[in-house]
Amino acid sequence: MKVIAQNLNTRNRAFMEALQKHDKETIARLAGELAGAGAELISIQCSLDGAGDVKILPMAVEAVTEATDAGICLDSRNVAAVEAALPLCKQPPLINFISAAEPENAEGLMELAGVSRASLVLRASRATVPTTLEAKLQIIEDLIEMANASDIPNERLYVDPSVVHIGRGMGQSHVVSCHECIHVMNEMVEPPIHTVVWISNISMALAKPLKNDLDAAFLVYLAGAELDAAMVNVLDPAIQKALYLIKSFRDEIVFTPADMARWV
Repeated sequence: MKVIAQNLNTRNRAFMEALQKHDKETIARLAGELAGAGAELISIQCSLDGAGDVKILPMAVEAVTEATDAGICLDSRNVAAVEAALPLCKQPPLINFISAAEPENAEGLMELAGVSRASLVLRASRATVPTTLEAKLQIIEDLIEMANASDIPNERLYVDPSVVHIGRGMGQSHVVSCHECIHVMNEMVEPPIHTVVWISNISMALAKPLKNDLDAAFLVYLAGAELDAAMVNVLDPAIQKALYLIKSFRDEIVFTPADMARWV
C-alpha cells in the first residue's frame, strides 16, 4: 500500500503559518518528519479553493523536494498553480483531484497530467457525494473515459470513492459503498486502475481520542478490499501500527516482533 502523508494541509497550523511567512525552513523540517515517519508521497494543500496557490504552492513544493526524496501529491483547485509547481517535482507527481463537481478545473488538470506524465485522482463526487455504489461507478466511468481521451492511461489513474464523516447523515452507508467501490475497481476494470482514500474524512469533527482508533480501523477495513494507496496522518501511532501490519500481511515488508514493540 502506498502511503501518502496528508499532514501538510489547511488544518495544520504550523504549516499554514509557515506558508504565510514563506518560511521554507519550517516547511522543510515538517516534510522531513513526514518522510521519516514513512511517507512515500507528501500531499501539499495550501488552500481549500486554490486562492493564492499560484505563489505559495510552488514555494512549498520546492521546500519539500529540497528536504526529502518523497514523491509529491499536488492538492490544489488552481490549474495555474499546479502548472507552476510541476517542474519543481523530482518525479511526476500525483494530482489530487478532478471530479464531476468541478468541470471547470477537470479539463485543465487532465491536460497537465497528460503532458507531464503525472498521475491523477478521480473523485466520485458531484454537487454532493453519492451514497450508492451505482452512482459512484457512473461518475467514475465518465471520468476514466475523459482521462483516457486525454492520453492518461489507467496505470496513472487513482479512483477515490469519496468518504464522508461516519456520523453525518447516511455516513455508514457511504462506508459500505466505498468498500464495495474499491473491490469493484480491483475486480472489474481493465486495464487495472489504482484506488486511493483520504482516510481521516471518516472521522471529521470527532474528538481526537475517537479519531485515532476510527481512522486506523477504517484503514484496515479498506485494506481488506485491496486499497492501493491511503492519504493518512503518518505521525499518528495508530495509523503507523496499522500500516505496518497491513504491509506485513501483504508480504510487502518483513515482520519482526522488535518492530511491533515500537507501538507497545
